[in-house]
Amino acid sequence: MNDANQTKKRGILYVVATPIGNRDDITLRALSLLRKVDLIAAEDTRKSGAFLAHHRIKKPLISYHEHNEKKRAPQLIGKLLDGTSIALVSNAGTPSVSDPGFRLIAAAIKNKITVTPIPGVTAATTAMSVSGLPTYSFMFVGFAPKKKGKRIKFLTALGVQTASLIFYESPKRIISLMEEIISCMGDRNAVLAREMTKLHEEFLRGTMSQILKTIIARSTVKGECTLLVSGCEQLKEMDIEIIKTTLKTALENETGSLSEIARTIAQKYDLPKKTVYDLALKLRGQMTEGRDQRTED
Repeated sequence: MNDANQTKKRGILYVVATPIGNRDDITLRALSLLRKVDLIAAEDTRKSGAFLAHHRIKKPLISYHEHNEKKRAPQLIGKLLDGTSIALVSNAGTPSVSDPGFRLIAAAIKNKITVTPIPGVTAATTAMSVSGLPTYSFMFVGFAPKKKGKRIKFLTALGVQTASLIFYESPKRIISLMEEIISCMGDRNAVLAREMTKLHEEFLRGTMSQILKTIIARSTVKGECTLLVSGCEQLKEMDIEIIKTTLKTALENETGSLSEIARTIAQKYDLPKKTVYDLALKLRGQMTEGRDQRTED
């Protein structure tokens, strides 16, 4: 009986999507919810305060961002357990999607606190919807690693994906990211979305090199960037399972070194050697892992 009462008294954590630019891109449900909750946990209380004032909402605000979430999450969990209802918002878009929120949401779930999504805008799908790139299969990548070595390895691994890729990047690093993508994946078709839903909204379309030439010619690049890159076209045009089967057979029969196998199959199917090599490397790792697992069993 006491446990039931305790559960009943717990607050609810609402994960609320807010506009990525235009302040009116907010659902009626989200506005209603923000007026009802006891507390709003915001990535930046000043920015959220201005947004709330625009919609004539007055609520207590508490900061919750990447630099204080380790300390703040337990505090908010305590409030939720005491019955406080909390709305989690980020500066723009959906919390926990490349924004703070994961730690708090995971802790709430662990403590059997109800977590309710209040859906709305996110930059990834907003950009994808008008990109003109294939939308039947896409992969949200978010921010690439900041350290160059890890970033190059990360981008190289993505090179064999046939799905359209969605990156987030700051205007300060967008040029270097695009240069590295060209180096790792080739000069693919892409779309650079900038300042979406704002006054200076812009979508640059074309090959990566064409877009890069345009932004390099500018004195500065402003606004958070969403970069969409087409998937590996060579693998799209043929059944990737055929390539995998051919690679697997060659690896099992040990017909040569990994580099030699990749070169032979790349020539056979008219594919970039690097693309085939990366796929072979991944397959070899999976095969080794499978053998190790069978040995343990």
